[in-house]
Amino acid sequence: MTCPSRRQVLTLGLLAALALPASAEPLDDLIKAAEMDDGRTVSTLLNQGLNPNAQDARGRTALTVAAREQARAALQALLTSPKLDVDRPNGNNETALMLAAIRGSLPLAQLLVQRGASVNRPGWTPLHYAASGPDNGVATWLLAQGAQVDARSENGTTPLMMAARYGNSDLVPVLLKAGANAALKNEQGLGAADFARLGGRDRLVPELAARAATPDAK
Repeated sequence: MTCPSRRQVLTLGLLAALALPASAEPLDDLIKAAEMDDGRTVSTLLNQGLNPNAQDARGRTALTVAAREQARAALQALLTSPKLDVDRPNGNNETALMLAAIRGSLPLAQLLVQRGASVNRPGWTPLHYAASGPDNGVATWLLAQGAQVDARSENGTTPLMMAARYGNSDLVPVLLKAGANAALKNEQGLGAADFARLGGRDRLVPELAARAATPDAK
């Protein structure tokens, strides 16, 4: 019998490798499908019994990936799973609602809350994240759903502080009108006016400083 040449062996090995599935781990396939907004593949994998709440090696869940990528078809497919924990955080302790909020994706935020996502939670909240991004009405909507306007993160930061430095500056008066307390300070002793100053948003400083001096004034 003629022994196969080295080239034949390599060719056979390459063909065998190409015949393998793209990922040996079904969870990786689910995460990838969520990332690519492939709702059909998400549904197929869930119907095969895959756990929708599982975290990959990077701490990601399919739902948090779908929210981050604004992958509506994938997110909707995940929301149909009765096993889904809609508040299951990723490895950074971020929920899908938080990630939809920081993206300014009101439609996805609404879908998540309709499915039971919590608008309030200990530490960093969806409102903090909405205040840190483009907003697009997410923060106002979260407030209407009962989000705590003066929610404190682990280091005492409030949504108003985040809006003053990082987010859409037009959200600052919205939060103030909703009752945000400009006099609050975080663990570093910084208030909303300090955050605005650090963010180079000097036009916000006078009103925030004045509100901090008279916190009961509305």
